[in-house]
Amino acid sequence: MRRIRIGGSDVTVDASDFARRLSEAFDNGERPLCLCQPDGVPMYVARSGKGHLLKRMPGSGARHGIDCDSYEVPAALSGLGEVDGKAIVESEETGETQLKLGFSLTKLAGRNASEAARNAAEADSVKTDGSRLSMRALLHFIWDQAEFNRWRPAMEKRRNWAVIRKYLLQAAEGKTAKGKGLADMLYIPEFFDAEKETEIVARRDTFLSKTVRSQGKRRSLALLIGEVKEVAPARVGARMTVKHAPRFPFMLPDDLHRRMNRAFETELALWNATEGSHLIAAATFSIDAAGIAGVEEIALMVVTDRWIPFDSRYDLALLGALTLRGASFVKSLRYNQPRSTPMASLVLRPDRAPPIAMYIVPEDADEAYGQAREALAEESGMASWVWNVRYGAMPDLPG
Repeated sequence: MRRIRIGGSDVTVDASDFARRLSEAFDNGERPLCLCQPDGVPMYVARSGKGHLLKRMPGSGARHGIDCDSYEVPAALSGLGEVDGKAIVESEETGETQLKLGFSLTKLAGRNASEAARNAAEADSVKTDGSRLSMRALLHFIWDQAEFNRWRPAMEKRRNWAVIRKYLLQAAEGKTAKGKGLADMLYIPEFFDAEKETEIVARRDTFLSKTVRSQGKRRSLALLIGEVKEVAPARVGARMTVKHAPRFPFMLPDDLHRRMNRAFETELALWNATEGSHLIAAATFSIDAAGIAGVEEIALMVVTDRWIPFDSRYDLALLGALTLRGASFVKSLRYNQPRSTPMASLVLRPDRAPPIAMYIVPEDADEAYGQAREALAEESGMASWVWNVRYGAMPDLPG
C-alpha cells in the first residue's frame, strides 16, 4: 500500500486518519513526501470541496517510482510536453488548473456552425500551438487525468461507461477555462437505464438550462464527451447519436460533417475496422429555440475495448500483446502533436525494473523522422524498444 510521509511520520493512503492528516498538512502549508523513492518525492495538498486531495507537484510525474500511482510518462515522450506549463497551468497554492483553449466556448448570435467550421483548424483540430489546447488536446488531457491511458492487469473487466463517466467528471474538477469551471460546462451522458429515463432526462435538461445561456449577443456553449453510436445522414447535414443518450441527437451541418470525416478519417476507419472499439467525441454544442443540440466544433478519438486510446492497427497490436502477457504501461497521447511528430507509443512499466519507452515507426517515416525519434530517445534517458513497421512483424517484446 502506498506510503506518504506527513509531519515526520508515515501513513498509508488507506489509513483511517489519512484524510485528517491531509487536512492538517494543508492548514500547515506542509509538503508531504511520497515514499515511492528512497528520498521521497515532494507533493502538495489541495482543497477539493469539503475535503482535500494529495497531488503531485507540477512536472514531477517522471520522478515517482514506476509502480507509483503518481508516476507520469516523461512529458517529452508524449504531446503533453508541448503544452504543459503553457496551455495547462497548475497552481500549487489553490490546486486549480487553468486551461487555455484554442476554441470558443460561446456562440455569437446569428453565426451558424458552418461558419465556425470554416474558422476551425483543418487537420485533426490540432493546429493550435503549445500555448492553446485544441479540442482533441483537451480530450486527451481529461482522459490522461482520469488515468484511462494507464493499464494494469488488475483493471481487467473493471471499466464500463459508468466508471468512465465517474472518473472523467472527477478529472474535470478543479480545472478552469476562460473563467469557467470545466465541470460546470461538461455534459457526459449518464449510463442509460430505460426504467430511469425520465429522471435522467430531467437531470440533463436541468444541467443544460444552467450551462447554455445567453450573454448579450453571445450564447454560452456546453462541452460534450460521449461515446458515438452512429453518425447518419439527416435531411440537412448529419445526425450524431451518442450512446446512453439515444433520444438526444447532436446535429452536424454539412460543412462540419465533411470536415470531420476528412480530419478524422483514420479514427473513423479504425473504429469501423476494430471489433469492440469505442469512438469518443469531444464537442462544443449549443441548444436552439426548439431544444435541438447543434455541434459547433468536434474532435474524435478511438479507444480499445479496454478504453485505451490507439492511433493505428500497429498501436492496437502492441497494446493487445502487452495486455495478453499481463504487462503494465502508460499510453502516450498526442495532445496537439500531428502524426508526423515522433513520440513514444507507450511506456512499459516492468515489475521491479526501469521503464522502457516503446516506439512504433510508421512505414512512411523519412530520415528526418528517424533522427528526431533517436534524439527523443536519447533525451529521455530511457531504454527503448523500436518497431519499424516497414521491416515487418512486431519484434520480440522486452523480457
